[in-house]
Amino acid sequence: MRRRTQESDEKVADLTPMLDVVFIMLIFFIVTATFIKETGVEINRPDTKTAEMKKTVSLLVGVGADSSIWIDKKKVDIRNVRPLMERLHAENPKGGLVIQADSESKVEKVLAIMEAARVIGISQVAIASEDK
Repeated sequence: MRRRTQESDEKVADLTPMLDVVFIMLIFFIVTATFIKETGVEINRPDTKTAEMKKTVSLLVGVGADSSIWIDKKKVDIRNVRPLMERLHAENPKGGLVIQADSESKVEKVLAIMEAARVIGISQVAIASEDK
């Protein structure tokens, strides 16, 4: 009788290797995932028929309907836009700038952001729009 209990104990499945594989896959998917950048303000983008998708975006600036400027989900004063853009562009110099301007926002704010990008040396500047 004693012999039977030893045999049944030996047939227990070890799940440790399977759990190791699952955790390794989880880490792999987290590291390789692309995260969506957001400006932090609700934008009603203008419609267009000639929209193109940009692949390398390192800097995303939002201009709200009240012409407030948003970078990294924080409201930014127009005087602080260029230093903040310089710091973010230094982290990824190959990426470009996308301005998400509300259709009700003032053109002066968008032009000020574009001028700051020109001074910094960002050559890839785009304005986000809705595809019609």
